[in-house]
Amino acid sequence: MIKYIDIGINITNKQFQNDQQEVIANALQSGVFQILLTGTSVTKSEQALEIAKKYPNVLFSTAGIHPHDAKSMDTKSIANLKKLLEQDEVVAVGECGLDFDRDFSPRKQQERCYEAQLDLACTFEKPLFLHERAAFNRFLPITQQFLPQLPKAVVHCFTGTLEEAKRYLDLGFYLGFTGAITDQKRFSYLKDVIQYVPLDRIMIETDAPFMLPKNILKVNLNLKHQRRNEPAYLPYVAQYIALIKNISVERVALETTTTTQAFFNLPKYEYLM
Repeated sequence: MIKYIDIGINITNKQFQNDQQEVIANALQSGVFQILLTGTSVTKSEQALEIAKKYPNVLFSTAGIHPHDAKSMDTKSIANLKKLLEQDEVVAVGECGLDFDRDFSPRKQQERCYEAQLDLACTFEKPLFLHERAAFNRFLPITQQFLPQLPKAVVHCFTGTLEEAKRYLDLGFYLGFTGAITDQKRFSYLKDVIQYVPLDRIMIETDAPFMLPKNILKVNLNLKHQRRNEPAYLPYVAQYIALIKNISVERVALETTTTTQAFFNLPKYEYLM
């Protein structure tokens, strides 16, 4: 069986509240042998860590405050994130960044929250799991202020332009791709991005329950949750990248797995069915 690593699922989302164990089991059966659980607030980060602890060497988590939740940051937030980042299962700072697309939190608050987490990443020397939407012109200069102390960084669920991708690559960043790449109506331009980005700078993810790949046959969807993405669908992301790059899916799986394990310092362990 081909093996994959999913660098981001939102297991604490309410869409998974009744079948978390089943979702993880389905992922393992599909060859997704390691998964990162995304922390989007202090509370969600704590919950993600507790779930990760139940699956040693298989599940890991991140700790951070999503820009949508930046308005929730208070004097205790950073202290609580520090406690989480001391845990071995927490392998990255984030999800953090800027989102000027929806503006669920005031932009100045988003910037302060992001800067605080950039500082945390430098202190703990853990990789960054980044989010950027419609905010590239502010995101880049804020991020650059922390160079060269900044550790490794991946811009997750990348849907930016080719020029933006080039700028991130120039900084040494990695790019995470989701099922969005299969959406030819909204993101057809990502084909050029994927063709350009070297395979050893690519990671794959589902961002479940969001970003359901468009290349899944209806018969292969979860009968109870046909509109919900799951980590079990990660192979469809790899298959599309293989198609665009005209390489085998085995190569995509192997190289993204190797890159991901080195980036997040994950144990070289494969789940055996």
